[in-house]
Amino acid sequence: IGDGTEIGSGAVICEKAIIGENCLIYPNVTVREYCEIGDRVILQPGCVIGSDGFGYEFVDGEHKKVDQVGIVILEDDVEVGASSTIDRARFGMTVIGCGTKIDNLVQVAHNVHTGEHCLLVAQCGIAGSSKLGNYVTVAAQAGAVGHLEVGDKAILMARAVAAKDLAGGQVYMGFPARPVKEEQRKMASVARLPKLIEQVRDLKKQITKLEAE
Repeated sequence: IGDGTEIGSGAVICEKAIIGENCLIYPNVTVREYCEIGDRVILQPGCVIGSDGFGYEFVDGEHKKVDQVGIVILEDDVEVGASSTIDRARFGMTVIGCGTKIDNLVQVAHNVHTGEHCLLVAQCGIAGSSKLGNYVTVAAQAGAVGHLEVGDKAILMARAVAAKDLAGGQVYMGFPARPVKEEQRKMASVARLPKLIEQVRDLKKQITKLEAE
């Protein structure tokens, strides 16, 4: 534990964890074994660093737990919000890049790597082995499925879901996430459907009348 670090009441620092200098660890935080915390990191109350990744194998009709033997690394100047969880890797490491800020109630799964200065907003979730570039924003209740990459400076708007690799430098919305202008055009088209259906019905009536004559 480095110089200047403050640890609040009820916090648990497990064996062989490493914590840098001038960190602020609020009450009831858990940093599990072997995890590494950089300098000037802030961990808000109740967050868990290094919980087991959600890994199971289906054997003989049962879900058997797969050991999660990796670690979590939080680089310098990271902040993790209250009751957020960052899972340890299956093997290797889950990495939260320098300067990344994580809001309350965020789930980061095993083997995820975020770049530097990302923003993960309340109730978003990043599934296992996904990689975020630098300066990526994942807004509230948005998420990414596993084993994909999101490029630098991409923005996932609220409730957007990345279901495949996404290029950087764009704003995405919807499920699956698409560039915002493309998704807005689709939504506008859907909004016109009731009127189009009514027009088709009128045309069918006119055709039926003409055929009867």
